[in-house]
Amino acid sequence: MKPDLSPPDLLRRMFEAAIAAAQPTLCIPPFLPEAPRGRLIVIGAGKASAAMAAAVEAHWPGPLEGLVVTRYGYAVPCERIEIVEAAHPVPDAAGLAAAERILARVSGLSSDDTVLCLISGGGSSLLPLPLPGITLEDKQAINRALLKSGATISEMNCVRRHLSAIKGGRLAAACHPARVVTLLISDVPGDNPIDIASGPTCADITTCEDALAIVRRYGIELPAHVREVLERGTGESIKPSDPRLEGNEIHLVATPQMALEAAAAVAREAGVTPWILGDSIEGEARDLGKAMAGITRQVATRAQPFSGPCVLLSGGETTVTVRGNGRGGRNVEFLLALGVALDGLPGVHALAGDTDGVDGLEEIAGALLHPDSLMRAWEQGMRPREHLDNNDGHGFFGALGDAVVTGPTLTNVNDFRAILIGASS
Repeated sequence: MKPDLSPPDLLRRMFEAAIAAAQPTLCIPPFLPEAPRGRLIVIGAGKASAAMAAAVEAHWPGPLEGLVVTRYGYAVPCERIEIVEAAHPVPDAAGLAAAERILARVSGLSSDDTVLCLISGGGSSLLPLPLPGITLEDKQAINRALLKSGATISEMNCVRRHLSAIKGGRLAAACHPARVVTLLISDVPGDNPIDIASGPTCADITTCEDALAIVRRYGIELPAHVREVLERGTGESIKPSDPRLEGNEIHLVATPQMALEAAAAVAREAGVTPWILGDSIEGEARDLGKAMAGITRQVATRAQPFSGPCVLLSGGETTVTVRGNGRGGRNVEFLLALGVALDGLPGVHALAGDTDGVDGLEEIAGALLHPDSLMRAWEQGMRPREHLDNNDGHGFFGALGDAVVTGPTLTNVNDFRAILIGASS
């Protein structure tokens, strides 16, 4: 490792490289469609959608118009595309109104027109248009229950799709007969387009019965009128055989794997061997932290299966089953569980953060773990295991001064985890 680079500095540089690799200014231009005979309508939703729209404007030579919705604080100035802000992860009335306006914008198009749909993580909460008979308040309550349940992102989005008037392919169907080109920045394990913002332009093979099974699995209480939508099948999504989706295109322009590879390049340049363990790792955050601690200890003490100095990189999206009343955050929960299990193992530093800059409900991307983190916590009178039991990772690392704050990153390729082993400053 370069002598002028400390372990925390290297970890931060890797995280910054991961975020930079998924910036819309780099990944959008190569996928822009050819100019249509008619109009180009730009629509979209997600934490990166405004930055994606700005990239389209900067590289599109002809006329265009459109509307995208992004998270509060994530707007980027555009001249021809209207940017609307709304709430995430629990939807609000601004998102509802934006979804209604987007549907209105794509109605009445012709086969000469092209709809360019810009979708990134967070789009599901930002397009909360419910089916008739279901209210925004219903959607908000269900969203909160899903977020606390421990359900995977794929399971949550399955339920959302079958209660929505815009997700699960319905937005693409509304654009017919116009051509639809969708550009996706993936924030989901496996990069399945149907799970990115609940797939507003994607055909969906899941069913209302699948959604009901998820609701039963996690004991989520649904109002009677909402359950009836699923039981009767009136919330069924658009299927692959639907002719309204024929000829549409979907492109993944940025993925978690690309971000991890960018971070790996930074490590190599610093003289540290990177090992990418997976870009789609799921499960309970604290369980993953404990498992990764076991692998880390084997590397640090026995040089198996890797020898140091090295960095273990991984991505994906863990879950947190909320049992306490702390400040939350799946990345900091992973990191605290890792730290508790390592118990101050020398020579190990780690960073875990969300590439969108928001871990849980906090405007904090994640945190850093050092070999002396637990000792410093005890000196302050904190008990690490109690913070973990209380789902209070943000409170723990914030008190140590080890929170990682990026501000809005204008992209989102899921969680980033890096465990640096055997590197000295």
